[in-house]
Amino acid sequence: MLLRLLPGDPANALLSVGADEAQIAAARRQVGSDLPLPQQFLQFITSLAQFDLGTSFVSRTSVLDEIMARLAVTVPLTLLSFLLAIVVAVPLGIIAAVKADRWYGAAISVVSQLGIAIPVFWVGILLVTVFAVNLRLFPSGGFPPQGWNAPLEALRTLFLPIITIAIVMSASLLRYVRSATQDVLGSDYLRTARAMGSGFGEALVRHGIRNGAVPVVSILGIELATTLLGAVVVERVFTLPGLGSMLLLAIEQRDYPNIQGVLFISTLLVLLIGFLADLAQRFIDPRLRERSGSQP
Repeated sequence: MLLRLLPGDPANALLSVGADEAQIAAARRQVGSDLPLPQQFLQFITSLAQFDLGTSFVSRTSVLDEIMARLAVTVPLTLLSFLLAIVVAVPLGIIAAVKADRWYGAAISVVSQLGIAIPVFWVGILLVTVFAVNLRLFPSGGFPPQGWNAPLEALRTLFLPIITIAIVMSASLLRYVRSATQDVLGSDYLRTARAMGSGFGEALVRHGIRNGAVPVVSILGIELATTLLGAVVVERVFTLPGLGSMLLLAIEQRDYPNIQGVLFISTLLVLLIGFLADLAQRFIDPRLRERSGSQP
């Protein structure tokens, strides 16, 4: 609705300069922008119920096929960045909490705070300048035409974008892991375990990590969803043909089917990620299963 209230008409993308009124009217009929807004919305919902996201106004290709092709770049980029961020953030966050009274524990916290403050596109530009322009170790952008049929080349082109997202995401995750670990360190059950003869490391591993993981898992779901939606910026910096680039181009061209399709799939993925995060929380913490099972 908001897109259609903005000035301009998607039919303009099909017209050349100097088009007459008849050509404009024909283009509007072709894209359906001459129909009343309620009718346009009804057509979209009807097509959606048939698992049809429509056809692009500009390229005349299936929106769903285009999204599936773009997800082959966006999903690996998001998941690999997410996994790398977890590998970095979890141990460093635990160290920052356990060794908060040491200089390196405080240093980890300070560096993570700086990582949160740095914009992701600036990190990407720095990495391109150092590793692509100066050292020439990795490409500055793009994706191989053969796609994942050339896996090594595809991973090589995604290396810098993955590092870019992982740096910013791990800085944010580290703060949550540190906070959750600090709550665990002050808990009664950890003191009880140590009083019963368990060493600090054993008590932390057996009792602390599982309890501390419950709030962190919900944050992981939010961070993964945010990274998926925020990949548009990184894809723009590294000129990757992903979902974010498709959305930006569709907005520039007023290609309503592409915009609606990308937003619908993105929303669906975010809801799915939230659902999986809830399932993971119930798997980790049996109290959540007992609480839901006891309700009438």
